[in-house]
Amino acid sequence: CQSVEESRGGLIKPTDTLTLTCTVSGFTISGYDMSWVRQAPGNGLEYIGTIDYSGSAYYASWAKSRSTITRNTNENTVTLKMTSLTAADTATYFCAR
Repeated sequence: CQSVEESRGGLIKPTDTLTLTCTVSGFTISGYDMSWVRQAPGNGLEYIGTIDYSGSAYYASWAKSRSTITRNTNENTVTLKMTSLTAADTATYFCAR
């Protein structure tokens, strides 16, 4: 069984830093691209960025200056950090292969 378990979110104050971690089981992240997307209430999915199989990260233009995607291949986790949060960042965040 392949699964992705995301850390629980919560309330973050504006200007705080958001840190979310996906813990992956059933496959090794070093062999795949892993992406983060989000969905604001009433809206469609919005792409944030991707860390590819080699460890290089790519970001949507709006996210590049304040987002960082990293991975830990030993723990098989992928982490998103976003800074300078505003109310516009209110959303459900997802990681995906």
